[in-house]
Amino acid sequence: MPEEGIELRDRSEFMTAEELIEIAKLFVSMGVKKIRLTGGEPLVKKNAKMVIEELGKLPIELTITTNAILVDKFIDTFKNAGIKSVNVSLDSLKKERFNNITKRDYFDKVLSNIDLLIDAGFKVKINAVVMKNINDDEIIDFVKLSENKPIDVRFIEFMPFDGNQWNWDKIVSYKEIIRLIHNNYKKEEIIQLKSAPNDTSKNFKLNNALGTFGIISSVTNPFCDTCNRIRLTADGKIKNCLFSEDETDLLTAFRNNEDISPLIIESIKNKKAHHGGIDSFEKSDPSEFKNRSMIAIGG
Repeated sequence: MPEEGIELRDRSEFMTAEELIEIAKLFVSMGVKKIRLTGGEPLVKKNAKMVIEELGKLPIELTITTNAILVDKFIDTFKNAGIKSVNVSLDSLKKERFNNITKRDYFDKVLSNIDLLIDAGFKVKINAVVMKNINDDEIIDFVKLSENKPIDVRFIEFMPFDGNQWNWDKIVSYKEIIRLIHNNYKKEEIIQLKSAPNDTSKNFKLNNALGTFGIISSVTNPFCDTCNRIRLTADGKIKNCLFSEDETDLLTAFRNNEDISPLIIESIKNKKAHHGGIDSFEKSDPSEFKNRSMIAIGG
């Protein structure tokens, strides 16, 4: 989130809780088997508890990605909704750096809530976006965290979105992360895990570790050929790829009592083979990316 914040939009432009649930039911009827609530921060949404519990009644796997600041207030809600896995966004294990990145002093609260999730029996994943000269010196610290706690760490390559000052020089690639880890551990200490179908990460663990670590290489080594994900934004639009500029408006048609299933099918059929149609990030000018900023995508 920029320090100056973002321009707020009228509430009527966004799905109500009831609209979100009804549209989710349609997706499930069309074959969707897993729903992840993400953001932004989904737990600040008004009626978040009601939304989570209602989605939990659907015959799907329900998960959530959160910054963990409010998690202690939602433990019972997560359990009631059948959530078993929680992703926590955490880009630094150093308090001062965390505060500088987030512009908030919630570091101790986040770590406390991560332990609370573990103690409550949830599977916890940590999502860390790795940026050169920002937090790449903490890669081994995160790996050690996965060794000592039942946590699955996921290193995410820095991805280009509007307003995040992305450029190629800030990328810490899959190869660089792997090379660094191999420089710090013996080859026989690192075990590569078998990937599940449609996995976004290549996963590993250390011998006798309680958790795992993996790399989501969306930029340098993408998984486009096995990607089965679509995103419904907070304002009721489908993004069939995070990198795509194209969006399909479902909410307007839904409010006009139209059947939106043909729009869903058309959007999925129009999904580009690679990075939303971007041929090469390395050869592209970042100023040409017209995608929304990540904070405005939600979903």
